[in-house]
Amino acid sequence: MVDHGAGNLVSITQGLERVGAETVLAAGPHQLDGADGVVLPGVGTPGAAMERLEQAGFVDSLVDWTGPLLGICVGLQLFFEASSEDDSACLGLMPGRVERLRETPRLPHIGWNDLLMSAEDPLWEGLPDHPTFYFVHSYAPAPIDSGLVIGEASYGARFCVAVRDGRRVGVQFHPERSGANGLRVLSNFLAECRSGSEAC
Repeated sequence: MVDHGAGNLVSITQGLERVGAETVLAAGPHQLDGADGVVLPGVGTPGAAMERLEQAGFVDSLVDWTGPLLGICVGLQLFFEASSEDDSACLGLMPGRVERLRETPRLPHIGWNDLLMSAEDPLWEGLPDHPTFYFVHSYAPAPIDSGLVIGEASYGARFCVAVRDGRRVGVQFHPERSGANGLRVLSNFLAECRSGSEAC
């Protein structure tokens, strides 16, 4: 787990350990060496998160990382090229920007909402047809390539909440705060990490 000083690290760690993961809080990029997978959490704004990643030396390591990578909330937003929240550049792992939610009853979008699984994906394995997850955000990614989108939600208008590009996968909701459905998502990511390790 990337520890860049901005994330719900305790809850995410507890969730991962509940599904059988051995977690390490990586304070520097050298601690990613030998990992079977990486989790990039985040709260606050993308600009502040990028500044902390740069200060800790994580940026190049995350861009070059080829194993399973899970972005959560702002961690997902950092996958994209830039964010309109603070006009900040992000990691540029996927084409597109992070944009403010539109046509919403109010902001921020806080609470439980249905996940609309727009594509079959290993991350959704074993979930019910209409799973609910916990959200806290006012911005969401707007990928240029719609083929990256594996999940959406509706809050006034429909918007992207989950993406995948190869072994990089991210979710806008908080699996660590989403009960059994969230634990299932974390377990499915752990299974990807294990399968990659076995393949090596």
